[in-house]
Amino acid sequence: MDVIELFAGVGGFRIGLDRVDDCFFHTIWSNQYEPSTKIQHASRTYTSRFGAVGHVNADIATVATDTIPDHDMLCGGFPCQDYSVARVLSEAKGLEGKKGVLWWEIERIVREKGENAPSILFLENVDRLIISPAKQRGRDFAIILQSLADLGYIVEWRIINAADYGMPQRRRRTYILAYKKGSRIAAQVKDANIWLFEEGVFAKAFPVQTDNSNGLFKYEVIPFPLKEVDEDLADLSQNFNAKNLLRPFSNGGVMIDGMVWTAKVEPNYSGDKILLGDVIAKGADRELITEDFYISEDTLPKWEYLKGAKHEMRKSKDGFEFSYNEGTMVFPDPLDKPSRTIITSEGGATASRFKHVIKDPVNGRLRRLIPLELERLNMFPDNHTVGESDSKRAFFMGNALVCGIVTKVGQEIIARMG
Repeated sequence: MDVIELFAGVGGFRIGLDRVDDCFFHTIWSNQYEPSTKIQHASRTYTSRFGAVGHVNADIATVATDTIPDHDMLCGGFPCQDYSVARVLSEAKGLEGKKGVLWWEIERIVREKGENAPSILFLENVDRLIISPAKQRGRDFAIILQSLADLGYIVEWRIINAADYGMPQRRRRTYILAYKKGSRIAAQVKDANIWLFEEGVFAKAFPVQTDNSNGLFKYEVIPFPLKEVDEDLADLSQNFNAKNLLRPFSNGGVMIDGMVWTAKVEPNYSGDKILLGDVIAKGADRELITEDFYISEDTLPKWEYLKGAKHEMRKSKDGFEFSYNEGTMVFPDPLDKPSRTIITSEGGATASRFKHVIKDPVNGRLRRLIPLELERLNMFPDNHTVGESDSKRAFFMGNALVCGIVTKVGQEIIARMG
C-alpha cells in the first residue's frame, strides 16, 4: 500500500507501519509544517530519519492536490480545532469549512482525488473530539462523519487508552478508520453491530468485552441518523445537538451512509504490560542523565507545592477573588504503573504540576524524565529525536501518538488484504 502521512510530526504513523512491514506499507509522501515557528524542528527531524525525498515542508493549505501522489492510505494526526461549516451564499460551491482548519484540508485532498481517493483513511485526534464543542457536544465529530459519508466512506472509531492494551503510557486518543466503499475492507462490513464488537479492525486489534456486568449481550446497538434527509452540512453544523442535552457519541462506533451505531466499549486485555519502570534508562544510557535533570533541594518545595492539593483564595487579573481547589498529584510518579500522559510542556527544568518526576532506582534522587525515556513511552525508536534540544524533543513526544497503536492496526489491515 502506498501511504501518505499528513501533519507528520516526527513520523509516528510511519514508524508504526514500518514495524509491521515497510515493504507492504510504503510511505511515498509526507507533509509537516509548523506555522508558529521559523525553524521547522519537527520537519528537520523527520527528514533526518527518513530522508527528504517525498517530504514537503509547507502549509498543507498551499499544497495543490495534483502535486500529491495517488495513494492507498492517508494517515494523519490532525489538530483539534473548530470544524464548523457555513453556507457561502455568493459562491456556487455552497459549503466550506472554517478557514485554516486542517480537517478541511484532508477533506479537500480526498474529494479532489475523486476516483483515485485513498481506500483507507487512518486518523488520530484527542479524546475530547467526540464531545466538542462544549456548547454543542458532538457537533464537530458529526461534521467529520457526515463529510466522510458524503465522500463515500464507511467509518469506525475508537477512543483507545494505550495502557489498556499493555503499552507504557496512559494516553487516550480518538482513532478513526475510514474505508472507501467498494474497497476490500469496506466489503467486509456486513453488520455494524458485529463489526463494532467482534469483526472490525479495531475490535480485532484491540478486543473489547462483549458482556455487560448484568449479563446482557452488548449487541443490537440502535442506530441514529446524523442529519435529516433534507439537511446539508451547514444545517448539520447548526442543528446537531443544538440544545446540548446529551453526548451522542460514545467511545466506539461505526458509521454507514450517515447512520451511526455507537456504544461504550470496555477493553478486554490480559497480555504483557510495559510499565514506566521498564523504560527507565539503564546501563550506558544512564550517561544521558545529566545533572540538570535532577530536582535540586532549593526547587523541591516548589515542585511539592505544585504537585500537592490546594484550597486557597486567588485573584483574577481583573481583581475578582475566587476559591481555587485541586487535588494531589502522585509525587514522584510510580515506576510500577504505566506513565501518565506526556504533554508538550514536559521539557525544561522549571517546576510543573504535570511534568513527570521519578525517584531514580539507582541513586534514589528525584529527577525528570530524559528525552530517551519519553521516546520509549511513545514506543519510538531510541534517540529518534536526537539533534534537537531536550525541550524540543520533549515537545515532540507531547504531540506524538503511541506508535504501538499504529502497529496493531497495521497488522490487522494486512490480515484483511490477503
